[in-house]
Amino acid sequence: MLVIVAENAPPRLRGRLALWLLEVRAGVYIGDLSSRVREMISNQIEEGIEDGNVVMAWSTNTESGFDFVTLGKNRRMPVEMDGLKLVSFYPPEQGEEKESAL
Repeated sequence: MLVIVAENAPPRLRGRLALWLLEVRAGVYIGDLSSRVREMISNQIEEGIEDGNVVMAWSTNTESGFDFVTLGKNRRMPVEMDGLKLVSFYPPEQGEEKESAL
């Protein structure tokens, strides 16, 4: 099982994803594809994401039962800890700190 969530993706990338996967909600794609096709889709996303961001998650034979990768500009970053992949946040940029204080 493969799940892709795309934010601010260009229309041509969304169209390409819709060729291989089912778009169940705006920007949310699911499907059951081989690892080879998943890698090809990942390459297509890297080439066409522009200012957007994507998270790809798929089922795998690990303790958690899944793995994931993030692509594009995003505050979240995958971090591996004791064999588990967790999500951490980059520190906010200076402009974001001032906005959140208001």
